Amino acid sequence: MKAETWLFVITTVFLALVTPAYWFISNDWTGTSALTMTTLLTAMIALYLGFHARKMDPRPEDRQEGEIADGAGELGFFPPYSWWPLWCAATLGVMVYGTALNEWWLVIIGGALGAVALCGLIFEYYRGEHAH
Repeated sequence: MKAETWLFVITTVFLALVTPAYWFISNDWTGTSALTMTTLLTAMIALYLGFHARKMDPRPEDRQEGEIADGAGELGFFPPYSWWPLWCAATLGVMVYGTALNEWWLVIIGGALGAVALCGLIFEYYRGEHAH
């Protein structure tokens, strides 16, 4: 985790140096505020990773004497294929299309179908072929 922390610290320092230079060169409020928010967001991630890196045991890739075999074993749970993200995106598309056309009945239908699709996405590992 320490490598990731240093990556975000270096990015934060770079953005902290670039943001005032951008302001003096361009006098642009929009870009300057975007760079400022990006600087703050990378600083927040660096702090988060730094705090957790101190509490965690070092991973094999963080230790100088770490071996490749130390990282063997289960890496985590990786979900199989799922159709639910497609239906969530389709219902969101219906809602946006209804908003663009000012057809609120289409937004309501998309919201109702979206609730069903979202429930299917959330609970897909509690029933059916991939149930735990």
